[in-house]
Amino acid sequence: MTTWNLSGVNSHILICNGSSCMRKGGEEVTEAIRREIAELNLDSRIHTTRTRCNGRCKDACIVIEYPEGTWYKEMTPELGRRLARNHIESDQGLHDSVLYSYEDSQYVQISSESEKGKDKPIKVGG
Repeated sequence: MTTWNLSGVNSHILICNGSSCMRKGGEEVTEAIRREIAELNLDSRIHTTRTRCNGRCKDACIVIEYPEGTWYKEMTPELGRRLARNHIESDQGLHDSVLYSYEDSQYVQISSESEKGKDKPIKVGG
């Protein structure tokens, strides 16, 4: 296993590699994002991590970008390349892929085309 020095990194992209996302091209999305980052020499600014299930299987393939906290749905290799390019050229046409954005200390569902999903249970007393 590699231990990366993340000093200077300003973006962390989490790419779902759970079973539903893998069936919807998760491997190809992962490779496309990483290849575009390398080609644009953004390795020192963007870190990527493969995750397991992120709990939005109907919206596969899911990609999450931090520190913005933006969740992208139905990512394809081309959309993944645009996401990487967005770090040097703004507005790469990803608006239709945004599922959630982080606003006012909470996530807000942006896409009205996606299923709301189950509400998280409220636990009393911690």
